[in-house]
Amino acid sequence: MSDAPPIICWFRQDLRLADNPALTHAVESGKPVIALYVHDEFSPDIRPMGAAQKWWLHHGLTDLAANLQTLDCPLNLKSGAAEDVLREIIKESGADAVCWNRCYALGEQNADRAIKAWLKDDGCEAKSFAGIIIHEPDQVRTGSDRPYRVYTPFWKNLAENMQVRAPLPAPGAIKTHSGNLTSDSLDHWGFLPTKPDWSAGMANAWEIGEKAAHKQLDAFLADNLHDYDKARDNPGADCTSRMSPYLRHGHVSPHQLWHACQDEGRMADDHARTVWMKELVWREFSYHLLNHNPRLHERNFNARFDHFSWRRSQADLRAWQKGQTGYPIVDAGMRQLWQTGWMHNRVRMIVGSFLVKHLLVDWREGEDWFWETLVDGDPASNPAQWQWVAGTGADAAPFFRIFNPILQAEKFDPKGTYIKRFVPELIDLPAKHLGAPWNAPEDVLEEAGITLGETYPYPIVDHKKARQRALDTLAEISGKSAGDGS
Repeated sequence: MSDAPPIICWFRQDLRLADNPALTHAVESGKPVIALYVHDEFSPDIRPMGAAQKWWLHHGLTDLAANLQTLDCPLNLKSGAAEDVLREIIKESGADAVCWNRCYALGEQNADRAIKAWLKDDGCEAKSFAGIIIHEPDQVRTGSDRPYRVYTPFWKNLAENMQVRAPLPAPGAIKTHSGNLTSDSLDHWGFLPTKPDWSAGMANAWEIGEKAAHKQLDAFLADNLHDYDKARDNPGADCTSRMSPYLRHGHVSPHQLWHACQDEGRMADDHARTVWMKELVWREFSYHLLNHNPRLHERNFNARFDHFSWRRSQADLRAWQKGQTGYPIVDAGMRQLWQTGWMHNRVRMIVGSFLVKHLLVDWREGEDWFWETLVDGDPASNPAQWQWVAGTGADAAPFFRIFNPILQAEKFDPKGTYIKRFVPELIDLPAKHLGAPWNAPEDVLEEAGITLGETYPYPIVDHKKARQRALDTLAEISGKSAGDGS
């Protein structure tokens, strides 16, 4: 304990002790440390978290508090605008320094600049660090000193020049501030659903926290990295790393993942390892886009789509959200999302394409739903990937590339393992009919106990007609006939 002026370590998207540059700085300063988490939905342009993220955050903060407590350092919780909270804590504690790891969404960046300015004006030390991405967005530029708009040259730049610092160790001890600070009760923040409690499926699907993140990472490296390039598109195989929610909430850092992958390279096919590393750099690219396009979740990256004729159909949107479109691969994905708070990446592309191109519903409706229901709802990756699949974004799949959900099911879930897991009413239907149950013979449907329109819906839209409608709508803003789809 010490009566010297303390330093505030402000936790954000970094709910971990190891490889936390802000925490390392706070400990190495020699000052008594105040560990603080601020639930800020009050600063201008802050986007409130979705319900699934809040559920995860509740458990993530519980884990962080327990880990800090092993070092006799309490976690202080405060709700309010970050600037107001920090002023209050400084006044209450006499702190003369604040440190944190930078965030990159618009509201967080604006708050950072304002906070750093008044701290310095008040004579307080203010230091921020790069802790949630590997490279600062302004550090990665094209040869003409512009932000990248295309992923492949972005990847090549980093692959050729990337210097990834070694992960920092967790502190072995923390000098703790001796004062008594008032802290909010996490339970009073109401992050856990009650009436109804829809979180049982998520609780069964996930372990949450720093230790859980490394347990999941170790299992992936040992069991699935070697085959990642071949198996990652098979949603029924569970061969992906599932690290996205741990990255989103900062239970693990990208630096830790990068070096863990390199260390395991001797045990894995080099191509498989590179493919996984590229996925990590996709996340970096998304943060690069967000930094330079702060309204990424609201505005088309490609402005010509501002004139696109989106349909407004609440019925179609609701059928998609509930997994009742009549296309089993789409419905399986949407039900996996609702049950577990997560969806396999290949299926994310399929359901995204279906909403935007088959139903012509604005991609922002899908992005909003994912933001609300994903435990890994990321401020950069979520809008960037929705704009990618919609054809409106940077380095996007062209709009006229329209996934055929029937063929996608046949190609990537040929045995129907994934579909039957999340659409159990089709469990007795032979796999060869799972792409398009409406084409199955009547006796096959009857034997499987399926009555279309009753036990499972007819398709809400015909694939060929929907595809043509999408191409015709695209042609309206293109001024010419659209190209072929796939």
